[in-house]
Amino acid sequence: MTGELYHVYNRGVDKRLIFQGEKDIQRFFLSMLEFNTIKSIGSIYEHSFSKSTNPKRSKKLVNFIAYCLNPNHFHFLLEQVAEKGIEKFMQRLGTGYTNYFNNKYRRTGSLFQGTFKAVHIEKNEYLLHLSAYINLNNHVHKLGSEASKFVKTSWPEYEVSTERKANNFCSKKIILGQFRSKGEYIKFARSSLESILERRTELENLGEILLEEPLGSEASKWYQIKFLK
Repeated sequence: MTGELYHVYNRGVDKRLIFQGEKDIQRFFLSMLEFNTIKSIGSIYEHSFSKSTNPKRSKKLVNFIAYCLNPNHFHFLLEQVAEKGIEKFMQRLGTGYTNYFNNKYRRTGSLFQGTFKAVHIEKNEYLLHLSAYINLNNHVHKLGSEASKFVKTSWPEYEVSTERKANNFCSKKIILGQFRSKGEYIKFARSSLESILERRTELENLGEILLEEPLGSEASKWYQIKFLK
């Protein structure tokens, strides 16, 4: 629904890597920016020519609140701001990036594991903990130094005190507006991460905790009841 918030996520088919280098991360992030328009742009390559003659951007399909791009999966915290905005945006993003990836690595077929998942966020407490989970997701999965090279998150936007344009990809007010300062949010997020890591072992004992379903499986429903309620 327009004006509502959603946790959107997916992973590579057969748990494969969807980012094999820094340039892949950069291309996916560019896709997050370029495909987020009501007006269809075609391919990013085609759009690069039209931008030079018509730099004005059309209205967005979604607002990014937080995101994390990991080597084999991603998480978005999105606000839908146009009718069927998430559906349209994710279809363009998935198709566009898959075409780029398959062409670059000379492969065919699906890159992502089926249709993206979207969970409606109904409770504010869930929203706040989810923002921390996504912002610090690479720490949740305890990615090593090599894997962390292929990670990009919105955490620096929340952590850095300056408000430079480069730090304004996400619409952070809905989260940061609930705290007296960025420092207070940082403290909350790190505390939330500690609790998530403590609960993770319990979740794994109850059932599988999938990379693409940290807050959507039956096990995580228990997590929401026990921890986020």
